[in-house]
Amino acid sequence: MPLALLLSRICLPAAKMPNTRSAASARLVRADVNPVVQEVKRESSVSFDVSKPESTASVKRKRVKRELELNGEHPKKQVGIVPDIEDFRYNRTKAVTSSIKVEEKVRVSSVIKAKAPENWEAVLGGIKNMRLSGQAPVDTKGCEKAGSLLPPKERRFAVLISTMMSSQTKDEVTHAAVERLSENGLLDPDAIVRIDEATLANLIKPVGFYQRKAQFIKEASKICLERFGGDIPDSLNELLALRGVGPKMAHLVMSIAWKNTQGICVDTHVHRISNRLGWVFREGTKQKTTTPEQTRMSLEKWLPKDEWEPINPLLVGFGQTICTPLRPKCDMCGINNLCPSAFKESSSPNPKQKKTRSS
Repeated sequence: MPLALLLSRICLPAAKMPNTRSAASARLVRADVNPVVQEVKRESSVSFDVSKPESTASVKRKRVKRELELNGEHPKKQVGIVPDIEDFRYNRTKAVTSSIKVEEKVRVSSVIKAKAPENWEAVLGGIKNMRLSGQAPVDTKGCEKAGSLLPPKERRFAVLISTMMSSQTKDEVTHAAVERLSENGLLDPDAIVRIDEATLANLIKPVGFYQRKAQFIKEASKICLERFGGDIPDSLNELLALRGVGPKMAHLVMSIAWKNTQGICVDTHVHRISNRLGWVFREGTKQKTTTPEQTRMSLEKWLPKDEWEPINPLLVGFGQTICTPLRPKCDMCGINNLCPSAFKESSSPNPKQKKTRSS
């Protein structure tokens, strides 16, 4: 038999060869060089039997899956059936989406802290040294001193009333008004509710906006009686719900009355001095803050929490005695070598002097 005819009968079509066959296991060995008689030897472990086609169910399942993938769909998973290995393929779209969600959660939940100003500890220490004398009005007549000899519940109410009167009013004036209310037995919510508004306004005069404050004090006293059993609210939200109580007052009352400091009390002195020292900036800028609330949020980003309560009376007293609103006494200040605003405001003449010189 010719060699070509013999080989054509032995070799199988390439399309029917199993994919798993190894080249080494399918060696064809020619035993004789005689072109007429040839013998082909095979290793005993190799089988040329390709008569076992894939099962009909398997072929159909793969065909359906391929059609669904081409249409951008995925076959539904069935409970209790072992998943195919292709079900575990890496899905890039899902992976990217999940990573973005995690990053967004971290970004929202993270507490953003700002870098503390340079030399802030030396500046704070210098202010504390200047305030050791305790001769500022806030040291003897501040809201902290209201009702200091009263029982806890009555003292908390006195602190609330004193704080409500302190806005736009000097500590000496507020303290005197608290004393008049005490002398008339009006540091009590029930007594304030029973007195007429005009009499109350005359007693607290000359505190700033005394008529409006008399109205707010009567309303707050009624709420304290009806909702809190004669005590004052013990949360920021409930304090802020009282008319005439702003963030500064609410934080101060929480710190003094309840010994629960939840934020920094920022009044005009704290606001002014923090900006002069370069301690605060509007968010996302290097510009000074324009409101006490902006100052509070900026300070709380870097000032240690154990300084939140004492920073108010510390800077208030400093602002009353040395770092005053007009023409601060920079020559007497012990931190004038660290303050970026030192001698800048005190050296400028006031408007009246300027007009006189120009004329």
